[in-house]
Amino acid sequence: MKGRLISKDVYCLHADVGTDGLFEGIWPIPHGVSLNAYAVKGRKVALIDLVRNQEVASGQIEDGLSSIGLSFSQIDYLILNHLEPDHTGLLKEFGHRNPGAEIIATRKGCDLVKSFYPVENPLRQVKDGDTLDLGDGRVLTFFETPNIHWPETMVTWDSASQTLFSCDAFGSYGALGERIFDDEFDGNEHAFFEGESLRYYANIVSSFSGFVEKGVQKLASLDIKCVAPGHGIVWRREPQKIIDRYRKYASWAKGPAEKAITVIWGSMYGNTEIGLCAVIEGIEAEGVPYVTHRVPDEDISWVLADAYRSSGLVLAMPTYEYAMFPPMSYVLDMFRRKHIHGKKVLRIGSWGWAGGAKKDYDAAIQGLKWESVESCEWQGYPTEDDLKTLRERGRELARLVAG
Repeated sequence: MKGRLISKDVYCLHADVGTDGLFEGIWPIPHGVSLNAYAVKGRKVALIDLVRNQEVASGQIEDGLSSIGLSFSQIDYLILNHLEPDHTGLLKEFGHRNPGAEIIATRKGCDLVKSFYPVENPLRQVKDGDTLDLGDGRVLTFFETPNIHWPETMVTWDSASQTLFSCDAFGSYGALGERIFDDEFDGNEHAFFEGESLRYYANIVSSFSGFVEKGVQKLASLDIKCVAPGHGIVWRREPQKIIDRYRKYASWAKGPAEKAITVIWGSMYGNTEIGLCAVIEGIEAEGVPYVTHRVPDEDISWVLADAYRSSGLVLAMPTYEYAMFPPMSYVLDMFRRKHIHGKKVLRIGSWGWAGGAKKDYDAAIQGLKWESVESCEWQGYPTEDDLKTLRERGRELARLVAG
């Protein structure tokens, strides 16, 4: 793809990766994902970030460089904001073609270059406030933003164009095609990318929300005219929109989130599902919005996104061999990893010859800081009394969420 002009002598080199495979080896990308690198020209040339060493993506980046009259051999500085291989996988090839280019990263970033890639390029460690003068009035400034979302991450600031090159911060899933800027998409498309940015945040960044808040605060004094992330839309018309969106997402980690309920359920033979229907009747009676996800039918990627944005959760599961339904165990393990904290939660479920899910569940949610509605379990098919109780539990949860 051709390089796209952001501002005088600043270009986005955009590549799209298709739907094959899984992002980070875990997360489905049915709409693909974009990989953005950037070129900044002064008397010298800086390339900001790379792409993974994947034939289609690397070819697109090289085509983008060629379209603005550059090649790898003409790069003076390679700035690596983040060392995850989707942004650095091409580094070995780059180093082979241009062994003289200086690689710039944080101290931890330089350590990872040595660990991940056998290159001989000179390395320069930078820290908060360090600068790189490209000449012709073009000075780049570096700010460390650790744990957004690896400990070595930083952002690069170009004061001349007032562009923030943020790598994984302010990113999103979703391939972009020939358009990359926020003012090139209509309202429906923005709604789609907002959903994909939430899913990306919940999957990739949510564990580090405290660091997101610190990073946003650190950058607050900059007069940002363009946010240029490593994945997703380049925000040149409304850069504050994506910053505010990430600030909102980060706030949900401590709660409260949206006044909505995410229902996550699994059922072996339909008995738990019947009880869940009664709970939903109770939620509907209180008028609180909800969404449902059945596991293991639906991937955890979408479950995480809705659970993260919702203040309330319903977890419906049968007992399976004296413990929780295994797909729900996986959900709760991911909730622990991704810090799905501060929720108002109702757990229900049926059991056959013996219970046991409650003990397993109680151990799994230790540390999640949830406010729990009294759970409801029953043997076999729910009785009318069971269904009455379940409806009331649904109403109780909904009232808690509504505040």
